[in-house]
Amino acid sequence: MMTSALAATTAAQKMHAIKGDRHLFSSSDDSIVLKQIHETHSPEGRDIDVRPILRLVEDILLRASPTYVLTTVTPLAHLEADIHEGVQNAGATLVLEAIAYTVHKISNEVTYKCSGGGDAHTMTMAVFHSLSTFTWDAKAVIALAALAENYGEFWLTVQLHNVHPLAKSLVLLRQAPDIIEHTDVLKPRFDAINNLIRVMLDVTKCIIEFTELPSEYISTDSPDMAMAMTHIPTAVYWVVRGVVACISQTVALIGVGHEYISSTTEAWELSTIAHKLANILGHLTKQLELCNKHIDEKRHLESYQTLVRLFETVHIDNMKILRALFHSKDDLPLFDGLTKKRVSIEVLRRKIVMLFISDLDIIPEEIFILVQIYNDTHHGKVERHYEIVWLPVSDRHHPWTEEREEDFKRLGANMPWYMLHHPSLLQPAVIRYIRDVWHFDKKPILVVLDPQGKVVCPNAVHMILIWGSLAFPFTSNREEALWKEETWRLEFLVDEIDPAILSWIREGRHVCLYGGEDIDWIRKFTKQLRHVAHDAKVPMEIVYVGKSNPKGVKKANALIKSEKLSSYWEDQAMVWFFWVRLESMWHSKMHHGKSNEDDLIMQEVMQMLSFDGSDQGWAVISHGSFNILKSNGRNLLDCLMDYDSWKESIEYEGFIPALTKALQPYHSHEHCTRLVLPGEAHRIKEKVICAECKKPMEKYVLYRCCND
Repeated sequence: MMTSALAATTAAQKMHAIKGDRHLFSSSDDSIVLKQIHETHSPEGRDIDVRPILRLVEDILLRASPTYVLTTVTPLAHLEADIHEGVQNAGATLVLEAIAYTVHKISNEVTYKCSGGGDAHTMTMAVFHSLSTFTWDAKAVIALAALAENYGEFWLTVQLHNVHPLAKSLVLLRQAPDIIEHTDVLKPRFDAINNLIRVMLDVTKCIIEFTELPSEYISTDSPDMAMAMTHIPTAVYWVVRGVVACISQTVALIGVGHEYISSTTEAWELSTIAHKLANILGHLTKQLELCNKHIDEKRHLESYQTLVRLFETVHIDNMKILRALFHSKDDLPLFDGLTKKRVSIEVLRRKIVMLFISDLDIIPEEIFILVQIYNDTHHGKVERHYEIVWLPVSDRHHPWTEEREEDFKRLGANMPWYMLHHPSLLQPAVIRYIRDVWHFDKKPILVVLDPQGKVVCPNAVHMILIWGSLAFPFTSNREEALWKEETWRLEFLVDEIDPAILSWIREGRHVCLYGGEDIDWIRKFTKQLRHVAHDAKVPMEIVYVGKSNPKGVKKANALIKSEKLSSYWEDQAMVWFFWVRLESMWHSKMHHGKSNEDDLIMQEVMQMLSFDGSDQGWAVISHGSFNILKSNGRNLLDCLMDYDSWKESIEYEGFIPALTKALQPYHSHEHCTRLVLPGEAHRIKEKVICAECKKPMEKYVLYRCCND
């Protein structure tokens, strides 16, 4: 048996000879190495499925470690299923049979040359010559398979030497140290080996992913792919070089016995190669991300163009359209809000389908109104004439958090119709179509598809808010027909928001709707109007309807309530609905090409919206359906304060005509009218006429975060 000094000297000489070409770690020499390995590369064009082989190799290398022995962990079950499934495949078995000799040959040759103290680069190039006919990914996998054979046999012997006589005899014959007993001393060496093995596996997996990229979406000539191809040969070289280094470590332990187990310097080369491979992995990963991004963009464009063609084609039913929208790979993409069960798109076959498209920031009032109309038309056992499907558009640039998941579930719980069972089913191409073609931005829209899947209304939200279920079947033609039947009257303005107002109209009372948030004006106006109405013996009902921005409405309501100035809508949903209906009237008219230059209702709507956009108060006073007066608050209050000058004309003209005539001198061309038009900027005309002076208004841009 060798003495301690001789053993140490022999081992040191062996390791020095194996790693005697450290100069190759310089990046400046990579081009030389690259040229040499390209000269050995002459693949035969065989495509080898290396995935199952790599899974087998990974299983061996992950089990072959001190950690596995010491902790006696449960076998790596997450790998076993994949390995057995892959290896039992007939094709994979044939591949393993075909490369088994090559793997064994490389393992033995590297072991032999390491035993003789060969040059690491020379040994690496010898491996490349043996693998000359294989593709780059196959070279890396076969080299790792050779390491798995060598390293696996080494650790199998180490793990069993205390329990199996054959393993014990082999350890004695090899004169390997008691690895388990000296784990602490050998730890730096095996930590370095295991770290290198992990990065070699990661690099190899990344290379394989490049070979699996679909050629129909990205070619080897594309800049991102071409850049990756320049890195892959170098990456394979350093994988093979790492294999040689790892085998050399096990070889160095043979014949050393217990005397020489210090391994601090031996870990240096392993760490250097691991660092080199980690840098290469960073480059490859970045290029892989760019390639996948390119592929995703091509796929999304293809899907988008397919969607465009589908909507331009006539179909016998709506199934093709709905499959394209709802991710056809999922058999049960919908969730029924009524039965709380997942269902297929067959429930929508040849039905009118209203796509309710929104983000997760939708306000409760918007859902509430739609639920009311939906329930009115889907009560009892009456056959459903149409179905609503909620498409929740989630911003993919923001991670899907538990909070967003809860928001989605909370919103869905209040919907009695169908919905996608998860926002992820809405593919990027569909979201792009929704935004580009249907102009969805922030506010919810309702796209109506007829039983054949044809779009018959790009957004039915506005006609539903204006006419409710009367708008069925919610087509643009129906919307136009409803406008032809409509006139500007108080019943149309207030609809059924407040049934008391409709009763007052029928009873012949005068009705005043007023708004704004100027507390001082509200107090003066309501008191003076009551005084005038009482003196003129005019039954007057006064209702405060607030503003579209509810920020100051609650404060005004509190004042009105405490001082009993007038009636008011305590339910904020009523205030919201009043103003959103007016906005919807504007949207609907704009959609049909109307303007306030040639359309009476459009003129009235624009004036109401301009009232809401100002800082001043305003009022609408009506007697009956059509005898309506509108005015900004300052002029109206001044006129009412001067009541004594025109009160005599009330007896023979009537209250509204007398007040209208008295207001005329108060109108001035020196005014400032603000018109805040909601959303849908793509439909706002360049020329908008002032509701007061009939002159073109200047255009500004306003960004508003919220209504709170």
